Amino acid sequence: MNSMANMLALFVLSSFIFAFTNGSYISSRGTPPLNRSCFPNDFVFGAGSSSYQFEGAANEGGKGKSIWDTYTHNHSERIIDGSNADVTIDQYHRYKEDVQIIKAMNMDSYRFSISWTRVLPKGKLDGGRGINPEGIEYYNNLTNELIANGIKPLVTLFHWDLPQALEDEYGGLLNSSIIDDFRDYADLCFATFGDRVKDWVTFNEPWMYSNGGYALGTLAPGRCSDPTCLGGNSGTEPYTVTHNQILAHAHAVRLYKTKYQPRQQGKIGITLVSNWYLPLGDNSIEDDEAARRALDFQFGWYMDPLTNGNYPINMQTIVQTRLPKFTAEESLLVKDSFDFIGINYYSSSYINNVPANASAPPSYTTDPRTNTSFEKNGIPLGPRAASFWIYVYPRGLRDLLLYIKDRYNNPVVYIHENGMNEFNDPTLPVNEALLDTYRIDYYYRHFYYMRYAIQAGANVKGFYAWSLFDDFEWFNGFTVRFGLNFVDYKDGLKRYPKLSSQWYKNFLKRF
Repeated sequence: MNSMANMLALFVLSSFIFAFTNGSYISSRGTPPLNRSCFPNDFVFGAGSSSYQFEGAANEGGKGKSIWDTYTHNHSERIIDGSNADVTIDQYHRYKEDVQIIKAMNMDSYRFSISWTRVLPKGKLDGGRGINPEGIEYYNNLTNELIANGIKPLVTLFHWDLPQALEDEYGGLLNSSIIDDFRDYADLCFATFGDRVKDWVTFNEPWMYSNGGYALGTLAPGRCSDPTCLGGNSGTEPYTVTHNQILAHAHAVRLYKTKYQPRQQGKIGITLVSNWYLPLGDNSIEDDEAARRALDFQFGWYMDPLTNGNYPINMQTIVQTRLPKFTAEESLLVKDSFDFIGINYYSSSYINNVPANASAPPSYTTDPRTNTSFEKNGIPLGPRAASFWIYVYPRGLRDLLLYIKDRYNNPVVYIHENGMNEFNDPTLPVNEALLDTYRIDYYYRHFYYMRYAIQAGANVKGFYAWSLFDDFEWFNGFTVRFGLNFVDYKDGLKRYPKLSSQWYKNFLKRF
């Protein structure tokens, strides 16, 4: 009897896994079958990475120090497991192997970022003397390898790893001097790689860089008003840093559009992150307004200037003189400075209104006058991933995309990051760690709601999963795993496809 039961259980499990991996999985939530043919023929599917999280080789090939190199080494106590990305998953040496994995997964495109300090170790051109030929060679090799295998590169110029030399010289993104240095760096990249790279992103998640690095202090350079941080002012610095990111972006876009785009025929945009926000109270006007403010303080902070040349009225009213102002010339420069918008969406949350506290010191963290929750009446918004800020709510992607369509003139949108993580359990055998059925359900249902938004008129042109591999996850170090593919940190960084990788591969087959 036990033997028969075991055989039956094995058969059921095998059938279950087959249904997941062959691309025909139907979500337990009742969404109808989906496959690649449900999306437009030119819809782009891929997966993403970033230089600091993937490359490693921190002290090789002439690379200079970034603020993340300094932060993880000098303040390892601020990383959950005390780790750093000196080696991480070593894509610098394994890029050919990784490109073959991308190709085998039937993906159209691979999103990666250039390490500013690998091509300009001190962050500056210095009349051409600051260029590192070995860094140029690496990105030429990676780009050429992708193209030779039929994979389109999507390249991000800045994914948080600012040159430490610029941080030391003038405070990095706190200083408007960054605008010229970023433009020079972008100029080098456009001139060197733009004959092959046709899709450029200037900044990845400028909100996270400003909020995490200067309001909360949880990301490099670790600044905030709290004495536990490494200096800073949460009431002013996040706004200054965002202002300089937006202007640096706009100057780089103008350079590209005037000097390179006519002959290179590429596209350029910026990647923004946002939750979708739901009012906590039923039929509560105050909570409805609070949810709108939360969107303005995260997403509108960037999208309003990019669309109409100015910050949201909500922010102007509350932040007042702490919020920098665009000159008339800057406003025109920033407005419409994109061919597309990248959207990173992971989760949604409930929002309720919080009255202003005049006695509290000003801070970006309290300026929205909201409180965030992931539960309503004791019921979670959705299943929680490893990270406390990810509760699975796929409908939020649809609602965010339709909001962007209606409020911001329906721009071209690519989903540049979407995913969930699990805790890294070093005691778990590899073959068990690969059974990530929950990730398949996550992606499947997000595809369903993304398709819904497209059918409703949202101008969505592509999707990139986060992430291609498990990697170094900022302040989480290696304690969580986001990858479609498992990296064995205990056995030479070997790569293994998780169930989600096999499912994605089959989902992306063209018939």
